[in-house]
Amino acid sequence: MFEEISGLPMHPLLVHAAVVFVPLLALVAVGYAVVPKVRPHTRWVLGALAIVTPGAALFAKLSGNAFYDRLNKRGAISAEYFDRLQAHADFGNYTLIASAVLALVAIGLVLFVPPPGGVAVGGGAGGKVLPLALSGLAVVLAIVAVYYVVRTGDSGAKAVWEGQ
Repeated sequence: MFEEISGLPMHPLLVHAAVVFVPLLALVAVGYAVVPKVRPHTRWVLGALAIVTPGAALFAKLSGNAFYDRLNKRGAISAEYFDRLQAHADFGNYTLIASAVLALVAIGLVLFVPPPGGVAVGGGAGGKVLPLALSGLAVVLAIVAVYYVVRTGDSGAKAVWEGQ
C-alpha cells in the first residue's frame, strides 16, 4: 500500500510532509505556549496540526519500511548500507514518537490553555499548574521533535546522496 505512486517510490515523496508538518507543529505549539497574544489566532491551527502531523510522520515511516523491503528484495542493500539505513529508520521511529507525544501535548494546550480572556475548552481543570506544565512540555518536546526530524532527514539524505 505504501510502495509506489505512479511507479515512483512513495517514501521520497511522503517524507516531505513530515519535514514540513513536524517543525510547523513545533513552531505553532511553542508560540501558543509562550505568547498568549497569538492563542486566539492559532488555537484551531494548532489542533489541526496536532491531528495531521503524526499521520504525516507515520506515513513517512510506513513508506520507508515499504521502500526498504523493495530494495532488500532486489538485493540492493549491502551490509554497510544496512547499518546506515537502520540508523535512518531508528531516527524515523524517534521522530514518529516525538511528533505523536508533541501532538498530544498540543491537544492539551488547545483544551486547557485558553487565549487571554477566553475559556478553556476542557473546563477549569488543572488550575494554573496544568497550563504551565503543558507549556513547558510543549517547548521541550518541540525541540526534541525538530531535532529528530532533522537527524532523520540528514541521515536519509546522506545515505542517498553521499552513500553514507
